[in-house]
Amino acid sequence: MTAARSPRFEPAGARWSPAMAQGKASKYFDRHFQRHAMKILPGEFYATAKDEVIVTVLGSCVTACLLDPVAMVGGMNHFMLPLSRTDQGHDVFFAARYGAAAMEYLINDLLHHGADRERLVAKVFGGGKVMDGLSDVGGQNILFVRTFLQQEGIPVWSEDLGGACARKVYFFPHTGQVLVKRLTRVHNSTVLERESAYLHEVDQNNQGGDVELFT
Repeated sequence: MTAARSPRFEPAGARWSPAMAQGKASKYFDRHFQRHAMKILPGEFYATAKDEVIVTVLGSCVTACLLDPVAMVGGMNHFMLPLSRTDQGHDVFFAARYGAAAMEYLINDLLHHGADRERLVAKVFGGGKVMDGLSDVGGQNILFVRTFLQQEGIPVWSEDLGGACARKVYFFPHTGQVLVKRLTRVHNSTVLERESAYLHEVDQNNQGGDVELFT
């Protein structure tokens, strides 16, 4: 029996366009991998048909790497919180910080680049319990992404979720390869400060398979 798919949606007042995914990612040349790299932060997403690498750093956030292995089109998002589809904000970049919108926007961008929805597979990462004194945001994100992918009929090829560490993730869309570095010792508070600030911003607006681990 085929899993039922959730209905398509757009946040109120926002129309998706390919430029949305391009405008927020930070591009640089990675000398180690000898290819262009796109770094994404919370609330950002990026899809490509090029031989690039997509990079992000996760604490409580979750990233989904989606891939059409035949078309060699892949992409990544980075979200902090799941959210009811009926509670989405009016701004596309703000909406993409939530799991429901982040997944839909990424899928739309993959299709724009030539992916076939029926061939999409997923690799998911993050959801660490890295911030003391807060509810288990990471656990909520893990539950959301697993439920979403099951409902959409997108198989999960591999995952590295939960635990108490931050992660740095490198995704190579042309091959589907993922490199994950577990940051068991974070020498600065950048990730924690970023996610704490992110949660504060969200609160203010609401008032309105083959994974390589390396060290």
